[in-house]
Amino acid sequence: MLTSEAAAKQSTGASLLPSNFVSWVHRLTLVLLVAAGTVIRLICLGCKPFWFDETFSVALARIGWPSLLRLLWWREANMSLYYLLLRIWSNFGHSAFFVRSLSVLLSAATLPAIYWLAARLYDRRVALIATTLFAFNAYSVRYAQEARTYALFLLLATLSSGFFIAYARGPSRGRRVLYILTSTLAVYAHFYALLLLVVHALAVLWLDIRDLDNRNEDGSRNSAELSARLRSAWRIIGIAVLPLLIFVAKTGAGPIRWIRRPGLHDLFAFAEHFSGGESWPLAAIFAVACLLTVAPFRGQLFRRQLEFRAQSWEVWRTQFLLLWLLFPVVLTVVLSVIRPVFLPRYLIFCLPALLILVAAGMARLRNSWVLAAVLICVLPLSVRGVNFVYNHDFDTERRDAAGAATNFILDHARPGDAIFFHIPQTRVPYEVFLSLRASGNSTNARLSPEILYPHYAATLDYRDFRGKLTADFVRATAPGHPRVWVMLMYNGPKLPDPTNVLLTQILPESFSKVQRWQFPEVELRLYSRE
Repeated sequence: MLTSEAAAKQSTGASLLPSNFVSWVHRLTLVLLVAAGTVIRLICLGCKPFWFDETFSVALARIGWPSLLRLLWWREANMSLYYLLLRIWSNFGHSAFFVRSLSVLLSAATLPAIYWLAARLYDRRVALIATTLFAFNAYSVRYAQEARTYALFLLLATLSSGFFIAYARGPSRGRRVLYILTSTLAVYAHFYALLLLVVHALAVLWLDIRDLDNRNEDGSRNSAELSARLRSAWRIIGIAVLPLLIFVAKTGAGPIRWIRRPGLHDLFAFAEHFSGGESWPLAAIFAVACLLTVAPFRGQLFRRQLEFRAQSWEVWRTQFLLLWLLFPVVLTVVLSVIRPVFLPRYLIFCLPALLILVAAGMARLRNSWVLAAVLICVLPLSVRGVNFVYNHDFDTERRDAAGAATNFILDHARPGDAIFFHIPQTRVPYEVFLSLRASGNSTNARLSPEILYPHYAATLDYRDFRGKLTADFVRATAPGHPRVWVMLMYNGPKLPDPTNVLLTQILPESFSKVQRWQFPEVELRLYSRE
């Protein structure tokens, strides 16, 4: 028969096993989860060719320093930290698998970061569940397999919130420095990290923070001191990211003017994909788990001054996670009524909040068999989502065929051929795929058509991203070549591109024949006199 103490432990879900053994099992489980999460992100890493945005990352990682600095200031400062890391990483390899593996490593590093954050907020049980959910989360896998900043952004946002909680519960100079450092780097990884800092500020200045630091019994002095120190930290972060703030003020919404206004269908799809599923069942399970987390405090979540001090930490952490999850989403949706700024991948930094809330709800299922049954339902749905992203994509399908179009040109090019790109940025994927092909076959590199536009230097130059084609230039350069290629990307029929119209009107003056080939999001034309 169990003793009363053992029965109490069993009823509350506490382990009857030695604490050292439990700690060892937790560490081993965490190691296995990190290994599994890394393998999941490595599978099919090179299955999809680079798409336009990825080629842009690769091009900026290779371009000369003067051009890179000018481009960062002109339009690409938002992802500057990632470009610098990729610049170092690319010195050791150029294949799609290798370039994307940087994102895999950053995503794998997020696994122990989420465990640490969840353990700070709750306990090791919740931390293991949250880490498991992240390891198999298809949304994180999708962006761990892309040569863009989102895996780095997610890691730094997790660390920033982790050091925020660590400093709030036990202020120290080291934690404050690490909070400032990770927060600053997060902003340079993606400027939407500023929304995370707003969440931190609201959690301190709007919510009740009295019991975060338990060293004083009444907590009032520590709360005021903590708020003052955090305000000082935010001022330092503000000064550190001032160049990026100036960049945002200078460029305005220009770099993101292509974002469209979200509808209800977009929001439902965001909920489905964010949970890691390709359809609604996983999102529904996550919603129920979040309700289990929130339900015990539903009467206190929207009250700033808490009546029950014993519950203040439990309520505050729930409020904090809800703020982190919902505030950036709601704010960007509301602002999108005026100027569309809601883009799912820009909100990937909210993913840890969702997974920890779900894990906390699952952890309330004290019966291990019930919890196991829930996980048995969740994990197959998550794996199904992962399998989906191996072949498709959430948010934006990486479907442009710039690589196939470039190979077609190189396979059919003749000496003396020339090429126009209808928008300057179209040259970027062409140059990237040309370099990949040339590394294995120098003959094709020598036979590549002469680039007429944009072309300001022997290699890619910052001016190649900003040029404007004129009719006089086309008339002066095109007739000197027997054949001229034109490569067009994202040239929709509803909005004829002015440069496309210009080329369509001017080139037939010198070339009597035109051939066309259509690829996904890419059109090739070959003008010749034959």
